[in-house]
Amino acid sequence: MTTLPTSTQKKLGLVIDLDTCVGCHACVVSCKGWNTENYGAPLSDQNPYGGDPSGTFLNRVHSYEVQPDEGAAQLIHFPKSCLHCEDAPCVTVCPTGASYKRVEDGIVLVNEQDCIGCGLCAWACPYGAREMDAAEKVMKKCTLCVDRIYNENLPEEDRQPACVRTCPSGARHFGDLGDENSDVSKLVAERGGFDLMPEMGTKPVNQYLPPRPKDTMEEFDILAPYLEPVAQDAGGFLGWLDKALDKLPGTSAGGAN
Repeated sequence: MTTLPTSTQKKLGLVIDLDTCVGCHACVVSCKGWNTENYGAPLSDQNPYGGDPSGTFLNRVHSYEVQPDEGAAQLIHFPKSCLHCEDAPCVTVCPTGASYKRVEDGIVLVNEQDCIGCGLCAWACPYGAREMDAAEKVMKKCTLCVDRIYNENLPEEDRQPACVRTCPSGARHFGDLGDENSDVSKLVAERGGFDLMPEMGTKPVNQYLPPRPKDTMEEFDILAPYLEPVAQDAGGFLGWLDKALDKLPGTSAGGAN
């Protein structure tokens, strides 16, 4: 079994804004692309163009319709990947030490050379965040793009996870959640960020920001102002014309023949 560090120097992780995520899956695509082309073994696909495709993904987006206590139902897009838990059961259950948590930054990784594909870590993870690669027969998981965030050959703005860099709505944030003065920690404090399934006792580093209540207003007909008569009694030229037409032979009051 693998022993967890008693503490880590940092707590690198993600903050995901459920109010801003639009469910576009750009994070899923960029994650798949970066990790297939760079870190570790490729993320394989099985029968990708057939009738029953499947594959390995380190990040997935689920969509749910929820009904608040007040107001209309809302569609919530819920991205999910490894949460890099402080008390990670996937690490302590690993029989070969392939799963481990780094002391320097708290990132949970898998040494694929030591993984025997037993699947115990997937059983232990309460979030379903680990996936067995059907081609490589080893366990895969989010690495927080460890090969990007420390790569000094990349421009500084690119030294963040691929999912964060590509998110078009700015719903994903990356930083040190162990530093209360970091931007991500301040964001969590301001918006009331929360753990996913805190009752499991895993102390996930990743945090979620709750969706804001949607504005409500009384229903109204947008065309109503244009359908109302401009004036009850016509005046000016139109009023004079109406009276003149009433006086024509063969017409009666109100314009009827």
